[in-house]
Amino acid sequence: MFFLSKISLTQFKNYQFSSFDFTERVIGICGLNGKGKTNLLDAAYYCCFTKSYFTKADALNAQFDSDGFRIEAKLINGDKTDGIVCIFRGTGKKEILLNNVPYTKLSEHIGKYPAVMVAPDDISLITDGSEERRRFVDTVLSQMDGGYLQQLVIYNKVLQQRNSLLKSFAEQGKTDWQLLEVLDEQLILPGEFIFAKRKAFTEALIPGVQKFYSRIADNDEVITLQYDSQLNESSFYGLLNNYRQKDFTLQRSNAGIHKDDLLFQLNGQVFKTTASQGQRKSLLFALKLAEFELLKENKGFAPLLLLDDVFEKLDDTRMHQLLHWVCNENSGQVFITDTHKERLREAFEKLNTAYQIIEL
Repeated sequence: MFFLSKISLTQFKNYQFSSFDFTERVIGICGLNGKGKTNLLDAAYYCCFTKSYFTKADALNAQFDSDGFRIEAKLINGDKTDGIVCIFRGTGKKEILLNNVPYTKLSEHIGKYPAVMVAPDDISLITDGSEERRRFVDTVLSQMDGGYLQQLVIYNKVLQQRNSLLKSFAEQGKTDWQLLEVLDEQLILPGEFIFAKRKAFTEALIPGVQKFYSRIADNDEVITLQYDSQLNESSFYGLLNNYRQKDFTLQRSNAGIHKDDLLFQLNGQVFKTTASQGQRKSLLFALKLAEFELLKENKGFAPLLLLDDVFEKLDDTRMHQLLHWVCNENSGQVFITDTHKERLREAFEKLNTAYQIIEL
């Protein structure tokens, strides 16, 4: 089993220095708001992804008036124990060490220690724009396929160059169509690779989402999921040609996999406009648990499951269905935060599972 056994935090967010030992598969973390429950989960996430789940700039993860931070963790996978050290210095330099050996490329770390986080603001995955859903797909695929992450980096870099070129056309009043075609060629190869991976991923995700939604919602509502991409209808080369004038007019690239989306329907209706709060939260958990299952299948072991403040999101029936699966049927380690110690304890006792509660 993949297991986080220890984590130590120095000047990370609200922690001056704290160390935690985890002795059970099911871990409850309780305390009042502001005590650092979410920050502790985020530290575990950081060790898996080399970045915070919540904060883009590393400097914002350092304790107030501190130059940097350090996170150390012990991760057990089967009979092997790995030590991970994450260091951010005030100069902006970041180091990630695995068993005392620093990575030359941080991307090499992604996917070795898979994790799935569910946090309150994740409802934006359902309600907000397509960028949130692309990020969701990219995060999962980057853990499953190192080549995907490399191609995504290449695509985004070329896309940025192409947009800069289109902008320069307008600013300078002259065009260089030959250079634009060179960038188009450089965009097509990674774009088609990413499209194929996303399409296959969505097809694999659909049965899991439907299974978990039905399980959590405990009803017969029908959820459908569709991968929406311009490349479904045309070759990438054809798209770039067809959109060239529009790109020139708007000074940005309007065709490509950076426009992809996931479309949800509930009983044949657009999910966003018809779903209740409970239905939205059920779909969020269904997506995350389906992600969890695909990662488990891909890696051969269950990822860490990090659930932040889930008791505030679901009614009692949906909550029981969720907890029964993550604590009893799931074989991986799960961390659950809550403000109420007794609520956590009561939930775990009802499930008749071994657990550890950490009070902050």
